[in-house]
Amino acid sequence: MGCHPLTVITGLTVQDTVGVEEVLPVDADFVIEQARTVLEDMPVQAFKLGVLGSVENIEVIAEIISDYPHIPVIVDPIVASGRGDELASELMLATLREFIIPQATLITPNTMEARRLVASYGDDGEERSMADCATMLLEMGTEYVLITGSHANTPQVVNTLYGAKGVLRADPWERLPGSYHGSGCTLASAAAAALAHGLDMSNAVFEAQGFTWQTLSAAFRPGMGQYIPDRFFWAGPPDRGGG
Repeated sequence: MGCHPLTVITGLTVQDTVGVEEVLPVDADFVIEQARTVLEDMPVQAFKLGVLGSVENIEVIAEIISDYPHIPVIVDPIVASGRGDELASELMLATLREFIIPQATLITPNTMEARRLVASYGDDGEERSMADCATMLLEMGTEYVLITGSHANTPQVVNTLYGAKGVLRADPWERLPGSYHGSGCTLASAAAAALAHGLDMSNAVFEAQGFTWQTLSAAFRPGMGQYIPDRFFWAGPPDRGGG
């Protein structure tokens, strides 16, 4: 999408296309060193956060991004892998709510993640509507919430963008067959890229959805598990089919 990613490693994983077996958090001091080094060298147009690894990492990342209030922060609140492997403890989610979400420009949860994020002690959030979840997340401080419908039991995948004035757009997409490893990561990264290019939030979200759908339509299955989005679909033969 025309951007150069500067990666800060927050965790090492044991994973394949089937699922995530283990996550080893990187030391928080090393996370700081990685981030400060690249931030002092190059101008950054957007922050995109994914698996953060530990409570300590969340705290130091919150400190880092607070020094750059003019840079948009896109948060992919990864609670579990596509198979259901837990990737964030309740304490990590609580720390995310306290330190990261108030600084977020956009968060991109699926329906399950949205309910987990707003769940209070003794309340699993299962009965909350997506509109209620979005309202609560906005009240935590994020500017926008894009709730994706990939986990909803609907004929189409409907992704809904919420802002301070309510629903800003709701985009239906053909529900593709199969299970995908990295679809949410692709969407959040694509939104970050579009915002880095200067698009407004509504157009950035739409462009990111279109790009992500194309990567899933052209997905491939290199192993025995989930399909992998093809982020280079545009470089292949024009008559190439998905899968």
